[in-house]
Amino acid sequence: MFSYIRGELAEVMEEGIVIETGGVGFFVRVPQTVVSALPPQGRIVKIYTHFRVSEDAMQLYGFLSREDLELFRMLLGVSGVGPKAALGVLSVLTADDVRFAVLSDDSKTIARAPGIGPKTAKKIILELKDRLSLEDAFEHRLSQNRQEDDVLPPAMNPQDEAVQALAALGYSAAESLRAVRSLEDTEGMDTETILKMALKKLSRF
Repeated sequence: MFSYIRGELAEVMEEGIVIETGGVGFFVRVPQTVVSALPPQGRIVKIYTHFRVSEDAMQLYGFLSREDLELFRMLLGVSGVGPKAALGVLSVLTADDVRFAVLSDDSKTIARAPGIGPKTAKKIILELKDRLSLEDAFEHRLSQNRQEDDVLPPAMNPQDEAVQALAALGYSAAESLRAVRSLEDTEGMDTETILKMALKKLSRF
């Protein structure tokens, strides 16, 4: 019914935002990752929406890109995952985090979301893995970085840089991603350290 809503960001609340357009204020439920990326109130925003009708309510869910909206819909397609749980996943993790977690079989990361236990996290991976592409995930990450910074080259975190370095060494993209994702406590490490640890992992496979 609604493809997107473009209007003034009138209000930001705990459970969502209000966008005013044509004299009407639309309440849109959004994940916290969207809230943190919004401009100040009073600015014009464009939110891609999913309209859901249930027995007792009609609700709009919103995202900053069509790709993120599509991922939300994919999550809704997983048996046992409703809109609240799907929104919870995308509040704790960015859409890119979800994509990479699914592609690297990282159920622990997905299980960090409220209402998502280990079994549901594994089910999400099982049902979405064949619908996501590693190449598309990297392209989306680079595209996001370009949009955020039109002057500087796209900035990647050390984990992603290590994955690309491994791929350049001849490992497949899937192997490279799995090796880096399997490492623990890489927060704060530089690319070289992560790369060395990942290479040790790969040597044992």
